[in-house]
Amino acid sequence: MKLTSVLADVTGLSARRILDALIGGERDVDRLAELSFGAARKKIPALIEALDGTFTEHHAFMCRHYLDQIDHLDAVVAVLDTRIAALMGGHDQDIENLDTIPGVGRRAAEIIIAETGGDMTAFVSAANLASWIGVSPGMNESAGVAKSGHTRGGNGNLKRVLGVAAMAAVKQKDSYYGVYYRRVAARRGRQRALVAVMHKLAVAVWHVLHDKVKHKDLGADYFAKRDPERAMRRMVREANSLGMTVRFDPIAVAA
Repeated sequence: MKLTSVLADVTGLSARRILDALIGGERDVDRLAELSFGAARKKIPALIEALDGTFTEHHAFMCRHYLDQIDHLDAVVAVLDTRIAALMGGHDQDIENLDTIPGVGRRAAEIIIAETGGDMTAFVSAANLASWIGVSPGMNESAGVAKSGHTRGGNGNLKRVLGVAAMAAVKQKDSYYGVYYRRVAARRGRQRALVAVMHKLAVAVWHVLHDKVKHKDLGADYFAKRDPERAMRRMVREANSLGMTVRFDPIAVAA
């Protein structure tokens, strides 16, 4: 049998109904496929083909064993989620604000609160928080030559959270973080660019928790607006590389 070739999630409703029936002794592939639910019913012909195989009593025993383990772990997770929600009761607004930072979801926000206490008075500045987490590139310079840019050790839990958040944030091409990542990556490489984004996210976390505000993305056009002449020079270079030239004329303001 190749159930997962049709239903990737074996813990989903359709897959569970089929597996429970198999464990209960049902072997008719048409009846098993009819147990599918919702969008999975469009896959009934494929399900019939996938379920045409061997499923022994031992297979049933092992499936029951693994499904019971999954159900047990789901129950444990539910209990822990309830406990976490109770402990985070006084930080509902902070979690909601942190959730507005690109790449930072509710679970990541809960970890940030758990590790920092949600109190930024312990960190005199955003740079201090970034250093404590371990996402501030170290400086080792001698005679004007930078020898190392590795980050220091820090809070491993938060470093992992920011790493995952950074990877999600840079995928948003129309955001400040996506543009910033590509600018740094072009000069320093992808790994250093990712650490640079992690540092930016740490700074955002500090401001969100310190000022009790939601995150505001600076926008993909932030760098162009900050230094328009540099942006125009870059466009000219790109046009010249294609054998063309460009001219910039201001747009007339309507009366």
